[in-house]
Amino acid sequence: MTEHSDLAGLQRRLAEFAAVRDWQPYHTPKNLVSALSVEASELLEIFQWLTPEQSARVMDDPGTAHRVTDEIADVLAYLLQLCEVLGVDPIAALSAKIDRNEHRFPAPGSEGEGTS
Repeated sequence: MTEHSDLAGLQRRLAEFAAVRDWQPYHTPKNLVSALSVEASELLEIFQWLTPEQSARVMDDPGTAHRVTDEIADVLAYLLQLCEVLGVDPIAALSAKIDRNEHRFPAPGSEGEGTS
């Protein structure tokens, strides 16, 4: 993986970008969560009035696809910055959450289905 495609490398680039601009004082957990929420809402806005069928084809239009891609990037950037500030490993957190969900919601027909 290149530095541009691994999460740790992207977190470093985001931290360097903020440091050069002296933005660290503003990158508090509260501010990052607020920014994350705003960016997620901007992503939602693209889909807000689309039918399920239209939303499934949203990437067919180059202009809309570009907007979707940019908003996804913004959401991920703020999420990665939040993880950095809080000391959360996003990959480990997601893996642990999937493990818990597999236990809580077993596949149909598997042993333990329906137990809590």
